[in-house]
Amino acid sequence: MIIVYAISSLSHNYIYVGMTKNLKNRINRHNNGREKTTRFYAPFKLIYSEECENRLEGRKREKYWKSGVGKENLRKLEK
Repeated sequence: MIIVYAISSLSHNYIYVGMTKNLKNRINRHNNGREKTTRFYAPFKLIYSEECENRLEGRKREKYWKSGVGKENLRKLEK
């Protein structure tokens, strides 16, 4: 099982979308500055997550949430 997730920075206007097998551990890595991509935007809050059956399906969903329409919908969820 793969989890696609979106986190929002509490201090900047930044949303990160990714996928993982262990959501709790992954969010902790983001918040503790252990991920190079998000280090400067910490701390984060989880705004969306969904489970996918396999990596291929997860990648498709991740791609959608990273698209313009997907990010727009995440911004609505954030508020």
